Amino acid sequence: MLDPRLHFHGAAHGVTGSCFEIKTEGTRILIDCGMFQGSKSERALNYEPFPFDPTAIDAVVLTHAHIDHSGLLPKLVKQGFARHFLATVATVDLCSVMLPDSAHIQEMEVEQLNRRNARRGREMVAPIYTREDAAACMLLFRPEQYLQWVLVADGIKARFWNAGHLLGSASVEIEIERGESRSLRLLFSGDIGPHHKLLHFEPEGPVELDYLICESTYGDRDRGDVSEKQRRQCLHDEVRRAAEAGGPLIIPSFAVERTQELLVDLFLLMKDGSVPTTSIFVDSPLATRASEIFGRHAAEIDNGEVLLEALSAANVHFTQTVEQSRAINKISGNFVVIAASGMCDAGRIRHHLKANLWRREATLLLVGFQAQGTLGRILLDRASRVRIQGEEIEVKAQIRQLDLYSGHADAPELQSWVHKRFPITHAIFLTHGEESGLNAMKTRLSTLSPTGITAPILDEAFELTKDGARRVETGRPRRLPSTDVAHLDWHNELSRLLLDINQAVGNQADERGRASVIRRLRKALEPV
Repeated sequence: MLDPRLHFHGAAHGVTGSCFEIKTEGTRILIDCGMFQGSKSERALNYEPFPFDPTAIDAVVLTHAHIDHSGLLPKLVKQGFARHFLATVATVDLCSVMLPDSAHIQEMEVEQLNRRNARRGREMVAPIYTREDAAACMLLFRPEQYLQWVLVADGIKARFWNAGHLLGSASVEIEIERGESRSLRLLFSGDIGPHHKLLHFEPEGPVELDYLICESTYGDRDRGDVSEKQRRQCLHDEVRRAAEAGGPLIIPSFAVERTQELLVDLFLLMKDGSVPTTSIFVDSPLATRASEIFGRHAAEIDNGEVLLEALSAANVHFTQTVEQSRAINKISGNFVVIAASGMCDAGRIRHHLKANLWRREATLLLVGFQAQGTLGRILLDRASRVRIQGEEIEVKAQIRQLDLYSGHADAPELQSWVHKRFPITHAIFLTHGEESGLNAMKTRLSTLSPTGITAPILDEAFELTKDGARRVETGRPRRLPSTDVAHLDWHNELSRLLLDINQAVGNQADERGRASVIRRLRKALEPV
């Protein structure tokens, strides 16, 4: 019997695109099939062919509904996959709104891009998938319960463990039959939630594994042991600061989970009178639909009754139409807007930023991880000017960060979770992390056990033998320059250059000075 192979088709030296393939002698399955996010170079991978034949995949096991884990499932179906997606009940519910929303965003953005391309004489482009593809995808979901073994494909079974990260999120335990030998046991962590998460109990998992495939998003960070009360106090300080400034508090947030957590904390702060009661606008159709799903699952989550109260509060407003969204920025004074996306790269948050970044009285509060190359990270790194949808915006608003709402465990929490999974016989593979997080987590874990610790690169594959993992050659792996993964890529650099050119020309005192700058630029562009 041939040894199973494990391929890393995403979340390899980066924090998005989660996709792992297990290949046995007669079966091929995927764990996750997520979308790449971040720089344009990374996002371009979403348009490339899969590094495997979608029609040859026997099943997909999904850890949770976040788009960087589920976002390419409709593309998989579009290209011929016709089996089943296995996921927890709540994950299936969330995917029913998140995948159509992802398709809608792609269709809208491609439509806008094609209008620009038509004016520029460039070729038209197509979305990765459409809402029809997302609808077809939903027909293949098979909901499963936590802690119950299910047959995934011939010789492979799985069970879900609560990961404490998102409604329905799971770590996936895989057992692979090996003839007369003992079955091979793997655990894919998915995304592990932190301690004191508002809506979830602490993450769980099995013990005595052969291999652990573990995320390392915050492998280099220690947020300290912050309680719910302390977190709420930190939010209190930011809300009061924004109110005293007299302008809006703009919070980019993932529509699912983080929006609901923020809403509960804001509701409780205003209810007890510790911050002024003001209007809270949840400006995301996806967040509105996701909130309804959270409401239906309120009995299954921690603080569910408080969430229901917050969702029906008189000062909480859910917007649906674009017109309602744009009308928010006609309001004067202090109010709160929670809008997607969490890294400021898509969705309605962009027109709120265009309307408010140039205003000194406005406050932008970043409440989660900001990947390199995203607009959120550029703002966090104190850019004085940014380009949004081709328009140059001067940044005068207060840029604040409150990294206490992340859905990811920090380094000590992740180390503790991993330690509880011991003994791990053969190897730990570190995924879903930028370079600093991977390196720091590798150092942390190496003090716990002599087990081999590896951080695979994109499309790297390993044979899982009885003696351990052995790297194997594959076909033609996709490759991105290391400078384009979890870094500013050439698109970011070009945007920065255009801003610098506009500033340099604008700083000249007269027409002669501006003409001189332009001549020097033209000369620099001449072929050598």
